[in-house]
Amino acid sequence: MAYVLWTRFLRHNPANPNWFNRDRFVLSAGHGSMLLYSLLHLTGYDLPLEQIRRFRQWGSLTPGHPERGLTPGVETTTGPLGQGFGNGVGLAMAEAHLAARYNRPGFKIIDHFTYGLVSDGDLMEGVAAEAASLAGHLNLGKLIYLYDDNHITLAASTQLTFTEDRARRFTAYGWHTQTVEEGNDLAAIDQALRAARMETERPSLILVRTHLGYGSPHKQDTFSAHGSPLGEDEVTLTKAHLGWPVEPPFLVPAEVEQLFHRALDRGSRAEAEWAVDLSRYAAQFPDLARELHQLIEGELPEGWDADLPVFEADAKGMATRVASGRMLQTLAARLPGLIGGSADLNPSTDTELKDLGNFQSSDQAVGDRQGSAGGGWGYAGRNLAFGVREHGMGSILNGLAAHGGLLPFGATFLTFSDYLRPSIRLAALMELPVVYVFTHDSIGMGEDGPTHQSVEHLASLRALPGLTVIRPADANETTVAWRVAIESRHRPVALVLTRQNVPTLDRTRFAPAEGLRHGAYVLADPPQGPPRLILLASGSEVGLIVAAAGDLLAKDIPVRIVSMPSWELFEAQPQAYRDSVLPPTIQARLAVEAGVTLGWHRYVGDRGDVLGVDRFGASAPGPVVLRAYGFSPENVCQRALALLGQEGR
Repeated sequence: MAYVLWTRFLRHNPANPNWFNRDRFVLSAGHGSMLLYSLLHLTGYDLPLEQIRRFRQWGSLTPGHPERGLTPGVETTTGPLGQGFGNGVGLAMAEAHLAARYNRPGFKIIDHFTYGLVSDGDLMEGVAAEAASLAGHLNLGKLIYLYDDNHITLAASTQLTFTEDRARRFTAYGWHTQTVEEGNDLAAIDQALRAARMETERPSLILVRTHLGYGSPHKQDTFSAHGSPLGEDEVTLTKAHLGWPVEPPFLVPAEVEQLFHRALDRGSRAEAEWAVDLSRYAAQFPDLARELHQLIEGELPEGWDADLPVFEADAKGMATRVASGRMLQTLAARLPGLIGGSADLNPSTDTELKDLGNFQSSDQAVGDRQGSAGGGWGYAGRNLAFGVREHGMGSILNGLAAHGGLLPFGATFLTFSDYLRPSIRLAALMELPVVYVFTHDSIGMGEDGPTHQSVEHLASLRALPGLTVIRPADANETTVAWRVAIESRHRPVALVLTRQNVPTLDRTRFAPAEGLRHGAYVLADPPQGPPRLILLASGSEVGLIVAAAGDLLAKDIPVRIVSMPSWELFEAQPQAYRDSVLPPTIQARLAVEAGVTLGWHRYVGDRGDVLGVDRFGASAPGPVVLRAYGFSPENVCQRALALLGQEGR
């Protein structure tokens, strides 16, 4: 399969792995990473044979599963099964969208295929089912997957767990399916790939009957060949069985190198021809070409962040999800690459991009329930309707970001972040600029009860290396949070937003919301004398500690108020800045957050306290639940006075 695809069909330039109009290849079955490394080495990528010899060793470019950004030519990090499948759907969606936006008659500037190699394990995982269903609905005709149908899983034969008719299943999803009965029949694979490329209305799955451990006298078609080396003796027997020299251990015959290295000449010519077309395109469509160039280079348009929404002080305020929605509308008008949607929750997450259409397969695309997204956009639409598919949404967002040229975001309730956590983890590992909009962020959402009330999710997300989590306190912090998210080109960002209204702070009395960039900042100090106590909080609880601080000041307790929307941004600051916000000399500190207390003690110290939620929520109106759980100015004051040993005051 790989031989036919890489020598006869794949359009790429090994001398420039980042050529934008290359075909994308995803090895979703990432445990077969040496197959990909062999192809990259043979076709002329900067992956010398010495790296092949150092497979899975410390510091090598050939890790056990492919890693984007480490090995040249690897499009996406795979290994957790099903993720690469979803990434490929995102890559194909990106190609379809950019082609619809920028191609013009006579100019197919964006025109490439997405290929993938998938396994039994990939097709078993639920994330693949979600992504496959959406891909079929979207008629992604330039998405082609080769299915390594070897009838073996890591632990047993597929007869033990996986006996459905996979071809009919994918036909039901709306895919074009073909079967190749013999995995070494090059002509049949060639013919199937040609037929798949001709099918423009449906994604394609080619089921190819293969044999795991092919050529091994004792381990072919056994699960023991799945994840363990054959062993020196069996390698010798296998080479003999296949008529391959036993020595040297690593051999690339000259005729093989010559055959595969043709990819360098083909790729160089293809990219050069594309550059000529792009130059002609720029002459005829200069504005479009300039915009496309910025997207490809990841540049932000000049003035994109000028005159962003500023919200007036308001005690009643607004939900930060609403402020986020208003910010999104402004950004969408200025950032042509901004594209995204939700898991069927646009009205609740405020993430619909007004008047920018739904990404659908034809100009007959329908609007949402209110029809506000509108039809007539086809693949040029910038609202992505993922359906109730959080896991698929996460993997597709990674594909959109990995493709380049787009700024993708996805939205759902914070409690459902668990459904896309594996994808978030991989986005962080790949340093992809994906924005997650998580709303309904605490027990404050109310009546839906503990199943929908986030408790442990903030701590869980903060535990992920490479993910920036931002929980803004009010509408103006939300504006700054979106600016940080858009500027974060090499790491994903999670925006954590309220369902309920929170006060919009009076910035003539409190520090500017721009302080959010530092992760934590002094919102206000006592009017007279140094503070004896620090109250710190994130998100909706900042308004609460502001109210409590006023009550404590009335009791002659000087209080510093700290807004702490992002631990990650705060930890990135110099120690001197962190000490200026949380002086070591002030040990009476109370942190307030409507989530588990895990992690906050690093900021309050041994003599501090944390008011949080270390149990599940309850079904009742949000204000009732919050007060019952102790989130009231009175209780904050009581806990603060206890730290000072002044409970009786």
